[in-house]
Amino acid sequence: QVQLVESGGGSAQAGGSLRLACRASVGSNYCMGWFRQAPGKEREGVASISMTGRTEYADSVKGRFSISRDNTNTLYLQMNNLKPEDTAMYYCARASYGSVGLCSRLTSEYDVWGQGTQVTVSS
Repeated sequence: QVQLVESGGGSAQAGGSLRLACRASVGSNYCMGWFRQAPGKEREGVASISMTGRTEYADSVKGRFSISRDNTNTLYLQMNNLKPEDTAMYYCARASYGSVGLCSRLTSEYDVWGQGTQVTVSS
């Protein structure tokens, strides 16, 4: 069973940057994604990346966040120009399928999840 471990969360001022990392215990060519959940809100897909590196982003983070993956089984989320509304618990996840095209950001299509890392942005 693959395990995902996030790191890199913390606190930042509005306009600042943070970089999240997610290390997988086993490599795969499956779709990977970053999700977030704020208190009282549903978990939402922030970004996804395919086995070929194709990316897809939520409108709220386009131009500010960047998802990437490398050959050490690590997934990244670079978050720039952070806003207070980005405050949430962030999770990485692996989908139940691989794709050479765009990958979904629907939580229902991801079946392996990390424990989450908190991101707090102050104004």
